[in-house]
Amino acid sequence: MVFQNELSILVVAGGRGSRAGEGLPKQYRSVAGMSVLARTMQAMHAAAPQARLKVVIHPDDRALYEVSVAELGASARAALSEPALGGAMRQESVRNGLEALDREGAPRIVLIHDAARPFADAPLVARAVEAARDHGAAVPGVPLNDTVKEIDASGFVVATPDRARLRAVQTPQSFRFPLILAAHRAAAAGGREYTDDAMIAEAAGHAVFVFPGSPDNFKLTTPEDFARAMDQLKAPSLAALPDVRMGQGYDVHAFAEGDKVWLGGVAIPHSHALAGHSDADVLMHAITDAVLGAIAEGDIGAHFPPSDPQWKGAASEIFLAHACKLVRDRGGMIAHIDATVVCEAPKVGPHREAIRESLARIMGLDVGRVAIKATTTERLGFTGRREGIAALAIATVRLPE
Repeated sequence: MVFQNELSILVVAGGRGSRAGEGLPKQYRSVAGMSVLARTMQAMHAAAPQARLKVVIHPDDRALYEVSVAELGASARAALSEPALGGAMRQESVRNGLEALDREGAPRIVLIHDAARPFADAPLVARAVEAARDHGAAVPGVPLNDTVKEIDASGFVVATPDRARLRAVQTPQSFRFPLILAAHRAAAAGGREYTDDAMIAEAAGHAVFVFPGSPDNFKLTTPEDFARAMDQLKAPSLAALPDVRMGQGYDVHAFAEGDKVWLGGVAIPHSHALAGHSDADVLMHAITDAVLGAIAEGDIGAHFPPSDPQWKGAASEIFLAHACKLVRDRGGMIAHIDATVVCEAPKVGPHREAIRESLARIMGLDVGRVAIKATTTERLGFTGRREGIAALAIATVRLPE
């Protein structure tokens, strides 16, 4: 694709997102059947279809990135250029992305956007572009609703700023490209660290304009933010989906050397691990096959062949999120999951609720639609001999007529 050099959008997706809880980095987690990063890329492309898109990713996340790219429409995929690799800190990651854009043909305007803000819309992006053209450096900001107190090291109030003069800053932050590239280079040469790109522009002596942001353009940081995102992405009603399907899944993994097993995206301490090409999450594999079976889309091996080295050690969350996306691509929804883990050890009961919550998050479901049970085989068979774990699952799916 030949890009216009007027506008590029740099999406920063190199972080690990630890405050969002255990599991995949937050930008690769599923929200209503689509990864956060895919939603962000799709939203930015929809807002500025003429722009070149470049994503900065962690060096270890190439396979996760490719799965998110596969979720995009053809037009958004065509707008993407080769991802840049991030550094140890966000500031270094952004600079790496800017240098990559410069090598490919510097744009006039660049928008720098957090991957964890999937709800930026076209009016916001248009304001960002216009502000960069008019002022050189600009950021979106929203007024504060609460009174702000400045405190000292002991926790006592030392000042109460006038909140009418304060703004909570968002992304995309927008800049004339030569300005922000030079500012980032100067910051790197000076060895200073800054928390956002506007501060880097300010340190280089540039005035930064604040234009109106959007309350809906919130950042996904905590589990509560993901719940809010689910509320914002309303699922279709059951009454509109009369075609009821059921699929079953079954999987087995043997024990191997290790100190934990993955079940439903939760790491459970144990004397052994499970052997497999991916992370060997036997429960998630069974549920993935059940979902695929309900829509007659083959099995997990057909979509993610174990012969493909890119899936070596991959998080099974990728597989399950993909199966859920296929359901939603048909305009359907997953109504219920019922799964059983069969093993002598480890004990699943103490981890049941964490597993349910993990699966619900990945699948974009209310936790009340996820049932997890566990049983033994009374010491019979390979599970009774503690040689491995089996899992069975049934998925109920509803589709349009």
